[in-house]
Amino acid sequence: MESISWRTAAITAVAPIAWGSTYVVTEQLLPPDRPLFAAVVRALPAGLLLLAYRRRLPQGDWWWRSAVLGVLNIGLFFPLIFLAAYELPGGLAATLQATMPLAVMAVAWRLLRERPGAARIAAALVGILGVGLLVLRSPGQVSTVGLLAAFGSVAVTAVGFVLLKRWEPPVDMVTLVSWQLVAGGLVLVPVALAVEGAPPAIDLPATAGFLWLGVVGTILAYTCWFHGLTRMPAGAVSLIGLLNPVVGTLLGVAFAGELFGWAQALGMALVLGGVVAGQPAVAAAVRRHRATRRTASVPPTTPRELVGAGARRE
Repeated sequence: MESISWRTAAITAVAPIAWGSTYVVTEQLLPPDRPLFAAVVRALPAGLLLLAYRRRLPQGDWWWRSAVLGVLNIGLFFPLIFLAAYELPGGLAATLQATMPLAVMAVAWRLLRERPGAARIAAALVGILGVGLLVLRSPGQVSTVGLLAAFGSVAVTAVGFVLLKRWEPPVDMVTLVSWQLVAGGLVLVPVALAVEGAPPAIDLPATAGFLWLGVVGTILAYTCWFHGLTRMPAGAVSLIGLLNPVVGTLLGVAFAGELFGWAQALGMALVLGGVVAGQPAVAAAVRRHRATRRTASVPPTTPRELVGAGARRE
């Protein structure tokens, strides 16, 4: 069971590792100031491609459930996260996103009666502290719109992830991802046209950026993420999401010339420690260790004690 948990955690970790590239790709490759257009191009083509591949439509209640999940996890989350990436420094946006584990734990406690436990809450707080150190920068003037977008993205995905876990989808993860991407993308199309107007010209770098975000950052990432979400506690999965700013920071150092010093190194260690400490396999290992210590602390019963006990009974 423990090996299955670690394997599931490793698969789930593919998602935040891929998502960590969102900020640098958005800043370096995509058309500026078009968050709704970017969200549509990221979601709808990928969803239609997967739907054509799986050839399976929702049935019964899953028509409206897919629509709700698509709006929360895609239709609202994508434009909000792109807006935060456009309006805020990447480090600050990542720090605000790091509050997601606590938000997911709170919603899961309410809707699933899934108690996070002190250890997992502590792991989340350590992770937030680590992200804060990891992306330690002087943010300058902070955009109110960017802050609202970042916190909004945390709220909608916390509800969307927990609802997905509560409803227990009857299909494989690829099919489930296709339903959500199509639903979210279709909702975004008229909004993007009304707010941003006609699509902008797409050059070769933007094409490469959209392909990366669509294939790796969406199809692969969401399939791996929902794989973990349906098999592990919601709080443990959300802690794995803290790998996102770790990857974002490393990519910023590699491609944007950002500085990396002792504070970032300490932050990375805290984030990784928080992610590991909050996993079910670690909790199981701690419980086994405590049980072993309790067993070892009980003195063994000797033959003489057994004889004495028998004599007393007689």
